[in-house]
Amino acid sequence: MAQTFLMEVCVDSVESAINAERGGAGRLELCASLLEGGLTPSLGLVQVVKQYIKIPIFVMIRPRGGDFLYSDQEVEVMKKDIELMKGQGVDGFVLGALTEDGRVDAELCMELMAAARPLPITFHRAFDMVHDSAVALETLISLGFERVLTSGCDISALEGLPVIKRLIDQAKDRIIVMPGGGITERNLQRILEGSGAQEFHCSARSSRDSAMKFRNTSVTMGACFSAPEYGLKVADVSKVRSLNAIAKNTL
Repeated sequence: MAQTFLMEVCVDSVESAINAERGGAGRLELCASLLEGGLTPSLGLVQVVKQYIKIPIFVMIRPRGGDFLYSDQEVEVMKKDIELMKGQGVDGFVLGALTEDGRVDAELCMELMAAARPLPITFHRAFDMVHDSAVALETLISLGFERVLTSGCDISALEGLPVIKRLIDQAKDRIIVMPGGGITERNLQRILEGSGAQEFHCSARSSRDSAMKFRNTSVTMGACFSAPEYGLKVADVSKVRSLNAIAKNTL
């Protein structure tokens, strides 16, 4: 029984975007700083990626790393970013916000969604930090989100598989539940078969050494958790193709 599926690849560079499309991705989640879980990309990155890419591009709206409880000033930034990105012709948005007690911030989400409409909107992995995932899912459905990205409120989609399955059963086609978080060639088949998901999210990246010949190894540009200065992580065409083939064979 053949079923359709869609592979979304999260990317934070032009090279990764090109590789993802070449490997068979059906949609891009375009971010900056995947090391921090994805932040709002620059206008320059959006413009250049759009020059090279034909598949739909959903842009992350997240003004900083850390939690999903936003100040009034941060909300201003998010709304302005949505306005600017709409002007670039993006195909959709990925966003989310929580209250201090771990609920979906319905009031703020309504404001952001009003700014983003008529474009489709995915609620991102802020969902994995909610107090009650079943209640949160009903909130997202009532707000009108098209999909939710989740690892099943666990360290990865594989560990969260029972919750992902429960959420898909609960959703009853009212919202797309898209597994994401640590999906690789080794676990994708198990996740798709165990959840019944029709869409999945991955980065499909591999590491590459910097082309720099002179290296000052005593200096780093970020905090202690930052990526190595002389290493790059880029979406890998062969990994994307592999994941695509696994999903086709599974579904």
